[in-house]
Amino acid sequence: MIPAAFDYTAPESVSEALEALRSDAEEIKVLAGGQSLIPVLRLRLAAPTLLVDLGRISELHGITDEGDAIVIGAMTTHHDVATNPLVAEHAVLLTKAAETVADPQVRHRGTFGGALVHADPAGDMPAPALALGAEFVITGVDGERTVTAADFFQDLFTTAVGEDELLTKVRIPKHTSWSGHYEKFTRVAQQWSIVAVAAAVKADAGTISEAKVALTNMGSTPIRATAVEQALVGQPATAGAIKAAAAHADEGTNPLTDTNGDADYRRHLAKVLTRRAVVSAAGV
Repeated sequence: MIPAAFDYTAPESVSEALEALRSDAEEIKVLAGGQSLIPVLRLRLAAPTLLVDLGRISELHGITDEGDAIVIGAMTTHHDVATNPLVAEHAVLLTKAAETVADPQVRHRGTFGGALVHADPAGDMPAPALALGAEFVITGVDGERTVTAADFFQDLFTTAVGEDELLTKVRIPKHTSWSGHYEKFTRVAQQWSIVAVAAAVKADAGTISEAKVALTNMGSTPIRATAVEQALVGQPATAGAIKAAAAHADEGTNPLTDTNGDADYRRHLAKVLTRRAVVSAAGV
């Protein structure tokens, strides 16, 4: 199907983009990588009167080292996240997750920030960002504000970014000595995750000293598996201890029932995938 007619603008700075968002157009959509928006436009599930393309804004691209954190521009592609040495050294969980996103074509076009703002509960970027304690820099006409990952994801396809604001960059605290793994379950290649688990682990002398675990598609937003984290800390990095901790993975979740499986099936998957993710992260 052909999208409904719309006006198009491609600003070259954040300030120009913000000005476009304040125009009197009836409905405005922001185009990042377009991997979610363009199919929606083609199906006419959205019919904006103005499309604001962020692709020409150079300041939104790239990954930099800022001391205790790495900063990822919102328009940085999944491919660049997956292959960047700074990410691999200081936030390997993001590397592992970005490598699983769809296929090479999507990874070269889709953007890190676009996936986060889209906030699809089955998307692969929100849970790793939550697990690593990401901070989201949102820019509006009044300047920048920073929102924690816990407050950024508010509901199904809903984030803290206002209609006249842009997510401009994401600050990821360094987890340099941590290991990580992203374990996802799909029925066919390139499918959205039915359930997935992001796990980051820090081990000292064979004992897990810190753990961060977050779940994909176990509710309307990514969920931090705090019961698993608490059960892992202080335990030996063994398969048995990890399995016991992973049994808590479904606590506090609210999975949906759809054609891919019912809620109980997803709860079971969460436990299995959490065990696998932590085992892989811990190198057991």
